[in-house]
Amino acid sequence: MDQPRLTTLMPTALPTGGARAVLEASVAALSRDDPAALALVLETSGSTYVRAGALALFDGDGAQVGWLSGGCLEPEIQQRADDAARAGRIDFLEIDTRGDEDLLSGSAIGCRGRLRIALLPVAALHAWPAHVAAWRAGEPLHIAVHADGTLETGAGAHVASLRLPAHAPDWTDASARWTLSIPPAPSITVFGAGPETPVLLPLLRALGATTTLVERRPRWIAAGALADVAITQTPTQAIADTARLGDVALVMHHHFELDREALHALADTPVGFIGLLGPVRRRDDLFRVLPASARDVLQPRLHSPVGLHLGGNGPEAIALSIAAQLQRHLHGAP
Repeated sequence: MDQPRLTTLMPTALPTGGARAVLEASVAALSRDDPAALALVLETSGSTYVRAGALALFDGDGAQVGWLSGGCLEPEIQQRADDAARAGRIDFLEIDTRGDEDLLSGSAIGCRGRLRIALLPVAALHAWPAHVAAWRAGEPLHIAVHADGTLETGAGAHVASLRLPAHAPDWTDASARWTLSIPPAPSITVFGAGPETPVLLPLLRALGATTTLVERRPRWIAAGALADVAITQTPTQAIADTARLGDVALVMHHHFELDREALHALADTPVGFIGLLGPVRRRDDLFRVLPASARDVLQPRLHSPVGLHLGGNGPEAIALSIAAQLQRHLHGAP
C-alpha cells in the first residue's frame, strides 16, 4: 500500500500591515513614480476589520501593503485603486456587507459592516515624504478629505493643500469633509541585546514601532541591524545624546551593572514605561544599589518583571510576552 505523501508548502510573501508599513511603502512608491493609490478608511459602521483612519496601499502591479479586511474585500478595492491611481483622481468607495446575501457570497464571513474609503493617487502627494518623516519623528499625521477633491495634509510644521479631480461619493448621506488623525509611531528604546532580541525587535517593528537598540558589547553589536537605530554607547551616553528617547524603554542586558546604569540614567528622563527583564529578586537587588532618589521616581513607571504571563519558556516566549504587554500599554487596553 502506498504511503501518503507529505507536501511541503513554500512560504508565500503576504502584504504587511500597520500604519508604519503603509506610510513607508507609499513614500517609496512616490519616489519610484509608481501608479499607486493610498486607500484611507473615512468611516465605518457595524462589524468591520478596521476602523476609520486605517490605511492600505495598492499599486498598479497588484502589490498591496496593509489590510482593510481579512482578504475578501481587497480585490474590489484593488481594481478601483488602480483606476484612481492611473487617472490621478480621488475616488470614493463604499463596501457594505451587512446584508444576508453577502453571507452567501462569502464576502461577509466574520464581518457584517460598512466601509467608506477614499482612494488617493500617491503621485499627486508631493509633500507626502516630509509629512511621513515628521510622523516618524513623533508628530501626528492629519488628513482632511473633501468630497470635492480638496485634500489637506500635515504633520508638525509641514502642511499642504491641493485640489484634485474627484468622483463624488456614490452614497446619499455623504459628508462634505472627513478629518482623520494618525497617531505617531511609538518609539521604543531597548537597552541591551540578548537571546530575545532576534524575535523582539522585528516583532516590535511589525507592530508599527520605531526601535532603537543601545548596545556596545562586541558580542551583541550585530543585533543593531534588527533595529531602526543602533547606538554603540553606554546607557548614560546614549540617553544624553538622544533627542527623542521614546515612549518606552526596555532594560534587558542580562548584566547587572549595565542594567543598574540604565535604570539610574532613565530615572531622570520623562519615559513613562520602563520595563526591566528578570525576576523580582533581581529587581530588588538592583534597587538596593540605586540611590533612594532614583528608586522613588522609577517605582511608578517600572514594570518588572516586564511581559505578560502567557506561558511558555525560552527567549521566543519572553519576546512575545514583552511585545504583548507593550501592545496593550500603547493602545490603552486595561
